[in-house]
Amino acid sequence: MTLLTFRFAPSPNGDLHLGHAYSALLNQKLASAAGGRLLLRIEDIDTTRCTPEFEAGIYRDLEWLELAWEQPVRRQSEHFAEYQAVLDRLIGEELVYPAFMSRGEIRAHIAGSDKRGRDWPRDPDGVPLYPAMDKALPIRERKRRIAENLPFAWRLDIEKSMACVSADLSWTEFSDDTLGGTRRIEARPQDWGDVIVARRDIPTSYHLAVVVDDALQGISHVVRGQDLFLATGVQRLLQDLLGLPQPAYFHHPLILGPDGRKLSKSLGDTG
Repeated sequence: MTLLTFRFAPSPNGDLHLGHAYSALLNQKLASAAGGRLLLRIEDIDTTRCTPEFEAGIYRDLEWLELAWEQPVRRQSEHFAEYQAVLDRLIGEELVYPAFMSRGEIRAHIAGSDKRGRDWPRDPDGVPLYPAMDKALPIRERKRRIAENLPFAWRLDIEKSMACVSADLSWTEFSDDTLGGTRRIEARPQDWGDVIVARRDIPTSYHLAVVVDDALQGISHVVRGQDLFLATGVQRLLQDLLGLPQPAYFHHPLILGPDGRKLSKSLGDTG
């Protein structure tokens, strides 16, 4: 019988808040009820914002909550070579391309479209989709820019990628925190456009690292906040492209502040 495996995966870029505590305890409760195991993963690919001090604070807070997890803890910053190997595969299959447009160039391009009366498409979070002008660059020009050390990010070619997977791309979503009933959710990664999967100096992104880690750690159940519900479509696409196993998901309600917004580290909602 396969051991059910859950995970709690915070980023050490700030102190934990009440929403993190709720998610951690829910994962522990469900793992215990299922006779499974709980893993802790430190998602620290953002090496400029993540610090050892915040990571130490995560351990203190989780120990105070009496959370128990199996060792060893997986720290993403220690596994860049694994992510690079997966990225190289996507590059070799021409499913990603180097995107060189700066934020200023992106804004100017979108502003020009708006002036012409064309509303620029946006992703589910309201962020304008990447213009993807770089797709037309000849291979020689791409190599020249990379050789000159110009800033760039690797973006997923969503059109090519969608053509490589089945038309019924979806995931299993549990109906509530008892993990009783389930429903199939249609995955719509195309709504996010050509998402970033890696950067010049960091061979991964949140989406790419998460699907690789979930597969390597044998995660069977991903229990996390509702704010990541729609982004699951991007992760399902990457799982299919890379031939990775598909966990089942439950996106729990968020803990909201008195003003009705979700709690946020960046807004100081920490303990």
